[in-house]
Amino acid sequence: MAATPPEYAWLPPNVIPDQANPDWMNTGDNAWQLTAATMVGLQSIPGLVILYGSIVKKKWAVNSAFMALYAFAAVLICWVGWGYQMSFGRTFLPFLGKIDDVLDQHVLLKQTFNNIKFPNATMIYFQFVFAAITVILIAGALLGRMNFIAWMAFVPLWLTFSYTVGAYSIWCPDGWLSKMGLIDYSGGFVIHLSSGVAGFTAAYWVGPRTKEDRERFPPNNILLMLAGAGILWMGWTGFNGGDPYMASIDASLAVLNTHVCAATSLLTWLLLDILFFEKPSVIGATQGMITGLVCITPAAGVVQGWAAIIMGVLSGSIPWFTMMVLHKKIWLLKQVDDTMAVFHTHAVAGTLGGLCTGFFANPKLSRLFYLVDNWQHYVGLAYGIHEGRAGDGFKQMGIQILGVVFIVSLNVVVTSLVCLLIRVVVPLRMSEEELSGGDDAVHGEEAYALWGDGEKFEKSVHNSVYGFDQVAAV
Repeated sequence: MAATPPEYAWLPPNVIPDQANPDWMNTGDNAWQLTAATMVGLQSIPGLVILYGSIVKKKWAVNSAFMALYAFAAVLICWVGWGYQMSFGRTFLPFLGKIDDVLDQHVLLKQTFNNIKFPNATMIYFQFVFAAITVILIAGALLGRMNFIAWMAFVPLWLTFSYTVGAYSIWCPDGWLSKMGLIDYSGGFVIHLSSGVAGFTAAYWVGPRTKEDRERFPPNNILLMLAGAGILWMGWTGFNGGDPYMASIDASLAVLNTHVCAATSLLTWLLLDILFFEKPSVIGATQGMITGLVCITPAAGVVQGWAAIIMGVLSGSIPWFTMMVLHKKIWLLKQVDDTMAVFHTHAVAGTLGGLCTGFFANPKLSRLFYLVDNWQHYVGLAYGIHEGRAGDGFKQMGIQILGVVFIVSLNVVVTSLVCLLIRVVVPLRMSEEELSGGDDAVHGEEAYALWGDGEKFEKSVHNSVYGFDQVAAV
């Protein structure tokens, strides 16, 4: 065994650095980061797989769940191949990093950027699950009619040309909006506003579901839907708690604020449903939970607890109003068939969260999060006015608004171009036969085999359980 270096002789044996635990790595931070990343991964699989598969009509359960599962796998390969370096690597443009892979151990085992105390491999994994859930959220707007082959092409193209630009601009230390001082704690802009706008735009180009499905689209299993929603909610502990990149007091604050805002938003949405529709809707409460989680995301660790409650009230009421009232009055909203109302739950709630961050951001909490010398740069308008620095507060609000405009413009343009490009090769929308047949027509599989329905799959040529010789014999 190698002798202990003199500078570490005073340490207990279990914390003395070695080749597997270099002195720059904090094992506690690394363990928490891997845990937080896995919690976010579980939000997608099985969380959104279950949620999508159960909240849609029975005929679309398999297709909806499979869109999420496929996206998770496809994003990972794109991420290690080129996506991570384009989002966090060396500067190519003010809004994009150079294309490169992250598959070599000499890259993976080095300390990650900004002297954060864990290796690149951990950061790559953590950022991957965020990229994956963003694309899966887009799928929510397209359930029940998008050609699966077109979706297979959409995922890598959108990740490459849209997500990487937003992530580099806002989260990479060299990104132009990051340098300006945009506050996006954990993805209100990069993830939720992006997915809401991209989903709505893609839904426009793909076209609507069938008339029958638009008029009647009941969930096939509300209890399973609640299970998926519960995984999504609890997984947000890692979603927001992991973004300080350390197991810090700010991470603790972010986690608590996250759940306070989500609960407040759920209760607000529930009360509005009771007041106006006279029934407490489980689906409505789930929507309120989601809008609360989305709204607090850009602000989680930089606002006080009372601000989280105010944001919960706003996120439970403003998206409710846009979904229940404005959606029926604005022509464009009526024309686009957004299956899961991703525009309202993510674009509207994400914008609301980004603006509330610019208003409620506490400069002292910003210091705990950013740990930079110019931490006073990150001051919300409310504190700017209170401390006699209104100019700084208005500047922060201006930067937040600029971020909204940039992300909206980016995703409308890039998503439209991606859809138009795919449309040249394959149809964006399923054929009429597939739209009528659902899962059986698209995948040769169905979610539920009840009252003998499963018998027909014993001789299905689409079922990969059977070998080629059996298929040929059929």
